[in-house]
Amino acid sequence: MGYSVGQVARLAGVSVRTLHHYDNIGLMSPGQRTAARYRRYSEADLQRLQHVLFYRELGFPLEEIAVILDESGTDALTHLRRQHELLMRRISRLQTMAAAVEHAMEAHSMDISLTPEERFEIFGDFVPEAHDAQARERWGGGEAFAQSQRRMTAMTAADWVRFKAEAAQTVEGFARALAEGLPAGGERAMELAEEHRAHITRWCYDCSYDIHRGLGEMYVADPRFSAGYESAATGLSVYIRDAIHANADRAQR
Repeated sequence: MGYSVGQVARLAGVSVRTLHHYDNIGLMSPGQRTAARYRRYSEADLQRLQHVLFYRELGFPLEEIAVILDESGTDALTHLRRQHELLMRRISRLQTMAAAVEHAMEAHSMDISLTPEERFEIFGDFVPEAHDAQARERWGGGEAFAQSQRRMTAMTAADWVRFKAEAAQTVEGFARALAEGLPAGGERAMELAEEHRAHITRWCYDCSYDIHRGLGEMYVADPRFSAGYESAATGLSVYIRDAIHANADRAQR
């Protein structure tokens, strides 16, 4: 007869209301009903719920999870392998960030400013000095460059950690969208491009859409930047550039 909704809720550690919601939106509906119309869940239903909860934990919106799970030609093992890869990436990133936060906490408690070497450690492959040189080269020491200099110089160790975490999250979103085959000119990719532009404006300088277009071109043309994106996913630098252009086109219509 399968499992009742209460049994599944206890097994999965979710509420009955959550299971009802998943059923109502068509994300995970029970395969059976009793004569009294009570929900009964099969082993296949439990397997689908497991995938739903894994993807939800990884930060996927419910509507995206539905699309992923209903993708033709994708079996349970493929989903598990994909989830394992995403989890291992997240574990590695979180371990690195945890170490950086510990270092930042120690520096903050001792009122110590970061050295260039320490900033490099927190930023990984991103070197602020290289960014400054590139900004000066592109904008000739103008207001955008001056803003970048002022804001980055004023950043604390905790600021650097947060800056990198936000940037990594956006890049991870781009890589996920690319892996899922979402178009660079689609809604999700353009949302990520706008998130990227807002991130630069918040931390570095006022990033207009025209400046953002220029950055997109630089990410493809300059190996110092393209190498970092390509290490995350082949073709990612071009994908980000195209999404940036599409977002700018949308905003400037």
